[in-house]
Amino acid sequence: MSFLTTIKEDIHAVKRHDPAAQTSFIIFLSYPGLHAKWAHTPEHWLWNHGLRGLARVLSQITRFFTGVEIHPAAQLGRRLFIDHAMGVVIGETTVIGDDCILYQGVTLGGTGNESGKRHPTLGDRVVVGTGAKVLGNITIANDVRIGGNSVVVKDVPAHCTVVGIPGRVVRQNGSRVSTAIVDAEQHRENLPDPVFEDSSANRENIAANERRIAELEAQVQSLSQLVQQMNDARK
Repeated sequence: MSFLTTIKEDIHAVKRHDPAAQTSFIIFLSYPGLHAKWAHTPEHWLWNHGLRGLARVLSQITRFFTGVEIHPAAQLGRRLFIDHAMGVVIGETTVIGDDCILYQGVTLGGTGNESGKRHPTLGDRVVVGTGAKVLGNITIANDVRIGGNSVVVKDVPAHCTVVGIPGRVVRQNGSRVSTAIVDAEQHRENLPDPVFEDSSANRENIAANERRIAELEAQVQSLSQLVQQMNDARK
């Protein structure tokens, strides 16, 4: 696939995902996420052909101008859209599938001084929200959505929504994964609050326990009255 075809695909992806997008020419000039992705292409080539020092230096120059740091060894899929771009970090052994979206402040990083594969693998059509951190040699399967500021350190199956610190699955295949259903008036349909849901579930369990205790106390009182009546009858 030619580099010109890549540029056309990327511009079309911006038009599809960004309601603020204007003409192709303006997109070409003004989207640093695209510039970082396009600059990564020759940097990746240089890295794979033994010119790793030069590739690393060029990637830092790209970082200076775009605010996006992509290691030259990272593998990027087609039509990757880095929206707003600033503060995005993509580590050395990261693998990103096709049609993914990363928002500003996203980190696809490692968790320490591991060797070998130490960064995430993202499947196709993965969306990573603002400020989210996806860390370690984990796999994020196809069609996963990661909420803003989440910290994901474990594998995520396909067709899931993940939120929280640490990240946890709250939707899978379009259905809520939760012990409680949040009132729709709170408008958390897309990014549920798992802490709130757990708190609600705990409150329900406490109320159920209180009702059961009241029932047992009533039964004990009835038995005490019955025993007292029997004792009175014997006298």
